[in-house]
Amino acid sequence: MRGLLYFLLFLLVVFGVLYALTGWSFSDGERAGTISKFSRRGYLFKTYEGVLNVGGFSGETGSLTPQYFDFSVKDEAVAKQITNAVKTGQRVTLHYEEKILKFPWNGETKYYITGLEVVGPPPSPYGTNPAYPGGQQTTPQQPQPTQPQPQSATVDSTI
Repeated sequence: MRGLLYFLLFLLVVFGVLYALTGWSFSDGERAGTISKFSRRGYLFKTYEGVLNVGGFSGETGSLTPQYFDFSVKDEAVAKQITNAVKTGQRVTLHYEEKILKFPWNGETKYYITGLEVVGPPPSPYGTNPAYPGGQQTTPQQPQPTQPQPQSATVDSTI
């Protein structure tokens, strides 16, 4: 009887520690950028996985270098918002929680997205140049037809 009690107590401690490691948030924060990849993947456990292109400036080289943030999504509603942001190419701010331990049925990364904010309107692919489709449309300038001017008749006063 005493052995069974110790075994149950051991299982309770193990499951408590696993629950704390997977459910407790180590850190939380926000990252902003454009989502470059978002998919539902996995052989046995299908999870939503994505990549956020944060961008960045390298002080050493003085050039723009891409920085990527890999993340996982558990919530279906947040996944739909991210899918819409991918379709429009909008810049977003992702709210995330970092977990200490990850399990395969939760996702491939330790970063789980809890919310999303869209930043600004969707970008225009060609800017405001009216020469390209989607640019600022202007009304075409129609040339005004010229009105014939009446010729003044010259009067011959010698007659």
